[in-house]
Amino acid sequence: MNERNLAAAVLAEVKKSIVGKEGTLIKVLVAILARGHILLEDIPGVGKTTMALSFAKALDLRFSRMQFTPDVLPSDITGFSIYNKATGKLEYQPGAIFCNLFLADELNRATSRTQSALLEAMEEGQVTVDGVSHPVPQPFLVIATQNPAGASGTQLLPDSQLDRFLLRLSIGYPSPADELELLRRRQYGQAMDPVRRVLGREELEHLRGMVDRVHISDEILQYIVRLVNATRSHPQLAQGASPRATLAVTAASRAVAFLRGRDYVVPEDVQTIWRDVIAHRLILAPGVEGTVTGQAVAATVLKAVEPPRIR
Repeated sequence: MNERNLAAAVLAEVKKSIVGKEGTLIKVLVAILARGHILLEDIPGVGKTTMALSFAKALDLRFSRMQFTPDVLPSDITGFSIYNKATGKLEYQPGAIFCNLFLADELNRATSRTQSALLEAMEEGQVTVDGVSHPVPQPFLVIATQNPAGASGTQLLPDSQLDRFLLRLSIGYPSPADELELLRRRQYGQAMDPVRRVLGREELEHLRGMVDRVHISDEILQYIVRLVNATRSHPQLAQGASPRATLAVTAASRAVAFLRGRDYVVPEDVQTIWRDVIAHRLILAPGVEGTVTGQAVAATVLKAVEPPRIR
């Protein structure tokens, strides 16, 4: 089985437990292949945990889940040092972050200090405890869920942390037909029963390496830069996208092209993933909140910037 068929097989396995929502599942795989993290902003009960577990099983990833509440401490995530009386030394006890796929459930219910404990692991692939750095296992992916704004006991993630997520996605309610199919499947076993391992961690790293080698021409790179720069002068924005966003769009576009069977990026690849990469990084100008969304602004920018013509 070639590499792209392997990616398709992963999606086929995950779809055994998640009915419908193929577009969302493809974008999650895009983030995994692009070495990015995912923020799922949705109501409870639509299958966020099931989806994360399904990808962990299909990709043979060590999975860890933490339910974030106001009393969760940073050391619960990063680990801590404890004195060993027998040796007379401090011994490090790893925290929940030491896994391949970390599900941070309802991250916005935690305190700002606890939320920030994830930043180093997400950005640097390590945690530092008592001045000693400890690398997290590779591959490493964070899928964080966030309650909709206004839900009881929540506080919005700071902009600095939002910028660390490659994509912000929403699963949403299933269609009536998909919900009926879900009920039928649950009559014959648990949701996770049919999901099987497709590839291992080394094979996933190989796929990621292939995505890194997908070619992007100067015309496409200039297109991405023009798109990002258009957000920085948009009248409805107080703050546009950062250079980190430019890198994120580039990486995600490569993954989209790879999943579509190409070793080069075309404008349609950028357009497919643009809003999911950019919208959560935009800060609306005072006075426009409630009348426009980041998704809407990202869409207008995409429409306004002329794509290159690829010969």
